[in-house]
Amino acid sequence: MHTPTQLLQTLSDGQHDQALAALYALDGTKESLDKARSRAVHVVQRFIEEFSPSPEAAAALFSGPGRTEIGGNHTDHQHGHVLCGSVDLDMLACAAPNGLNVIRVQSEGYPALEVSLDSLLPREEEKNTSAALVRGVASKVAELGYSLRGFDAYVTSNVLSGSGLSSSAAYEVLIGNILNHLCCDNALDPVEIAKIGQYAENVYFGKPCGLMDQMGSSVGGAVAIDFQDPASPVVRRADYDFSSSGHALCIVDTASSHGDLTDDYADITREMGAVAAYFGQRFLRDVPENDFRAALPALRKACGDRAVLRALHYYEDDRRAVEEADALAQGDFSRFLALVNESGLSSSLHLQNTWSISDPSQQAIPVVLAVGRELLNGTGAIRVHGGGFAGTIQAFVPNEGLASFKDGMEALLGPGKCHILHIRPQGGTAIIG
Repeated sequence: MHTPTQLLQTLSDGQHDQALAALYALDGTKESLDKARSRAVHVVQRFIEEFSPSPEAAAALFSGPGRTEIGGNHTDHQHGHVLCGSVDLDMLACAAPNGLNVIRVQSEGYPALEVSLDSLLPREEEKNTSAALVRGVASKVAELGYSLRGFDAYVTSNVLSGSGLSSSAAYEVLIGNILNHLCCDNALDPVEIAKIGQYAENVYFGKPCGLMDQMGSSVGGAVAIDFQDPASPVVRRADYDFSSSGHALCIVDTASSHGDLTDDYADITREMGAVAAYFGQRFLRDVPENDFRAALPALRKACGDRAVLRALHYYEDDRRAVEEADALAQGDFSRFLALVNESGLSSSLHLQNTWSISDPSQQAIPVVLAVGRELLNGTGAIRVHGGGFAGTIQAFVPNEGLASFKDGMEALLGPGKCHILHIRPQGGTAIIG
């Protein structure tokens, strides 16, 4: 354990460079390591300035990473398979016990929040706020039988807003890891922390999300998840060293807004559910694919062609998500890339989530995908990222073509729109405890 001043000094001296490099310098460059060290020093300095902790306080450094969906586009809500991974953008916090029965969090650029541990019931006025997530995570940890203690935390984030990298899951995983370290003697495993985060988002924040976001952030690396039983998903690491692939992961901001897309997202779930209901089921996972294909003529009349196409996407992308994880586990990156491209094509043609019928003049994602394919010129892979209709695309770009791909994307969209990321091998964690 370190006092705040010891933590600041040892970080500044480079004594924790190895731990930082494992999370933030996945390109192996000194520049990335220097940047990570400066950021960590900044967080500890700001923690000391903001909270004036006791000189004897035991401070630690925590990380909750963003996540990227790799395979299984809109399959999780039908109890299917997904492939996701944590990335080297995260929420970074310095935290220490404060001797009070309150959690105090100062997120850089936002108002401070305080959550009393005296009452951990959901509060209507906190819905859709960070305080709700803190209260929800603390409540579930207490429900599991652990004694809570108050803490102070200073948080900074470089998880891109509106990027589909799930900043809310990163925040939940961050708070979960702080409580795990300070209150649970690190007894909670990453899967349990992910479930705690989902509980907080569902019950306290008020968003009925699945578990993919939290799992991708918490577990680390590439993670294959089977949601047949959402309460107990089957999780396996698809161990693969992405740094050895010869490709970079790019998330490209298409500069289009997610606003007013609630109905578009809801229609996907509703239409897939309508196909399942034709067979007396709630979810497509429970409908054998052979039965679905045999009933195509009747389904077109009962549910409509778009619902049929979206169900077809589910079956194909559900299978692809498993095959992608297997390809990575076998070290077959070429096969993986081919599957990513197939998934992207299915999302465009069958799932139809690259533009909204409510505003057909806005088709930023199809335009960016078209230009991206031209830039890739038959190499790499490219697809819509996350929920779709607006937002971001994902590309795996050969290293030798990375500069020209980035230049081409930013010539179309503007500076700073193409973000070069890495799949990091470690999820939520106490970096320095």
